Amino acid sequence: MANNNSAKKRIQIAERNRLENKSYKSAMRTLVKNCFTACETYTKETSEEAKANLQGSINAAFSKIDKAVKRGVIHRNNGSNQKSRLSSAFKTAVESIDKK
Repeated sequence: MANNNSAKKRIQIAERNRLENKSYKSAMRTLVKNCFTACETYTKETSEEAKANLQGSINAAFSKIDKAVKRGVIHRNNGSNQKSRLSSAFKTAVESIDKK
């Protein structure tokens, strides 16, 4: 346990930041999962509504990933990797529809 006031305060700050980072990561993961499910839905059902849903979900996920990188919640290479995964899933979903 910390003995002086500054160390106690740093413990409180670290815990607060940990909880904020946890919620940010959780929201980011949820948006990424929603994007992958939207890709699957679009490949099964090719409608304008599904395409708009897919585009909206990928935009939201990209935005959240960029904000997480900016805040220092995740490393920029990790953010780039996540965005690359989403882009390739989006591209394969759209190309599979175009080939049909």
